[in-house]
Amino acid sequence: MTAVRPRATDALDERDFHAWLGRTLVGSGRGLLPLGDDAAALRVPRGRVAVVSTDSLVDGTHFLPDSAPAKVGAAAANVSLSDVAAKGARPAALLLAVIVPPGTPRRWVQDLVRGADRAGAAAGAPLVGGDTKPGPVRTVVSTVLGWGRADRLSPRRGARPGDLLVTTGTVGRGGLAARRLRRTRGRSALRRGALVEMLAVHPRVREGPVLAEFAHALMDTSDGVADSTWLLAKASGCRVTVEEDRLPLAPGVAAAARSTSERRAIAFYGGDYELLGTLPAAAESRAREAVRRVGGRLTTIGRVDPGTGAWLEARGRSRPMPPGGWRPFRR
Repeated sequence: MTAVRPRATDALDERDFHAWLGRTLVGSGRGLLPLGDDAAALRVPRGRVAVVSTDSLVDGTHFLPDSAPAKVGAAAANVSLSDVAAKGARPAALLLAVIVPPGTPRRWVQDLVRGADRAGAAAGAPLVGGDTKPGPVRTVVSTVLGWGRADRLSPRRGARPGDLLVTTGTVGRGGLAARRLRRTRGRSALRRGALVEMLAVHPRVREGPVLAEFAHALMDTSDGVADSTWLLAKASGCRVTVEEDRLPLAPGVAAAARSTSERRAIAFYGGDYELLGTLPAAAESRAREAVRRVGGRLTTIGRVDPGTGAWLEARGRSRPMPPGGWRPFRR
């Protein structure tokens, strides 16, 4: 009797996966060492400093079991790209660490890496290295390296009284996507669309470097405008006021809310990944035009005054900024 050979498993194997990476991710821009070596080597542009950011996405917290792996990979790259852009740096390289339970399909990890590499390369930061490890929960850790100028890093603590508060893009996109996801249980087509929206991060890599030329302070709104305003005010030791009627709400936010509190909950939920900054009033028009030239949109939404705390101004009255923003450790 002829023995029947077992079918080859499609589960991830580290050495086979590394060999696949070496065959698949080729081309210029991946550093001076071969992909899959112990480390990556990059040339530092003259007169620049390294700006580095790391983020992680965890199954069940930042994405769901049925999220498309390519979308998860792209989101992992984009959240770190957003942080580097918020310091006015130009992205240069992406590293990715993938932690998955034993038996995870090889195809899932391959699609994840392809999605991350495409997102990184589109921003000028192709994948240059990383790691794979077994673990109890699928987790993706992304690190982006960028080049910035030491005199234009725009820290959170840089806001000054007299500055204007500005934001790129719109407010509430992330909150609207989260709301749609909560309401699509059992409806597969709508659920898939909501999952895609939740992971659709668009880092402002073009706007960041030009806005940093004018901004005293700059950060991204991954945790929402409300939370970011509190962080900015605390770091800078100033009073930061958001004028609610000037917020550029994302399409659909106003229609989805049945009350002011519901609209604020959506608008301040987080996941927008826009840039929030402060700049001198004299630079407002030049900054807006510079952002427009790279394809972005800049809106003035408030001001910085002497004092402390974050405030929301509506109908001529100011109140402390209501709590909002993503809290990963809050149940």
